[in-house]
Amino acid sequence: MSEAQIFSQKTKNFLRTAALFTGMLVLMLGLGYSLLGTTGLVYAGVFSLFTLLMSTRVSSQMIMRFQGGRPLRQTEAPQLTHLINRLAQRAGLDKAPQLYYVPNGTLNAFATGSRRDPAIAITHGLLSRMDLRELSGVLAHEISHIRNNDLQLKSLINLFSRLTRLFSIMGQILLFINLPMLLMGEAVVSWWAILLLLTAPLLTTLMMMAFSRTREYEADLEAARLTGDPNALADALEKLDFYNGGGIARFFSSNRGMKMPNVLRTHPETKDRVRRLRELAPRFIPRFDWSRFAPHFLHSV
Repeated sequence: MSEAQIFSQKTKNFLRTAALFTGMLVLMLGLGYSLLGTTGLVYAGVFSLFTLLMSTRVSSQMIMRFQGGRPLRQTEAPQLTHLINRLAQRAGLDKAPQLYYVPNGTLNAFATGSRRDPAIAITHGLLSRMDLRELSGVLAHEISHIRNNDLQLKSLINLFSRLTRLFSIMGQILLFINLPMLLMGEAVVSWWAILLLLTAPLLTTLMMMAFSRTREYEADLEAARLTGDPNALADALEKLDFYNGGGIARFFSSNRGMKMPNVLRTHPETKDRVRRLRELAPRFIPRFDWSRFAPHFLHSV
């Protein structure tokens, strides 16, 4: 993948994100207007802004406690701590994310908080099955989410989802009100408005999934830049896919000729992400000399 192709990919990701946010904003304002006219439009905008401001005030420590995580001390994983400090510095973060250990057998890692209060959780399954090089790709990917403010964007999208569910309930109430009025030849609410209210949660869910896929591509690209080793993340993704394969994806793959529709995915297909990363590899020089790192990077957890 050439520099021109990388720039083109980043531009497409930005435009897709902007289009999705515009679509969600239009949907939200349309829902408010369909219920209360201009007043509802204003209320929807004000309520969305207020809820977003409140949602960003939830501390990463509180979220990690809810997930059953605890801080991973530097004495427990000194090399991992050193690694995340270097990655955070390269990403231009003022503060390195706090690492949290989650005693869960699944292979998973996720970021939470904000640039001012960043945190990354790593499960026991991930720590036990990946080497430090593969973890560098995973951590760089999560740090990229923090750097790109994806966590705040996801908070906004989750807010849209909650509000559309509320509007949907109101739409169902209006539907029951309209049924007897329809029999009398008078409908107090537009049927088009009710249809929008009822389908809004589905539309929002599809847009949420599309947003997530777009941001995953962007985080993969930024992670490759941070480590200089796209193959590290590619190897990690293949291992994640091998150990975590299941659920709805397995249902589709187990049926010959069936394939999960892309619109139902929160993440792009692993093979597509791996292919893109492998294509990037020749253009990068790894930033870490793994021969200087001990093979056993955990002291005790």
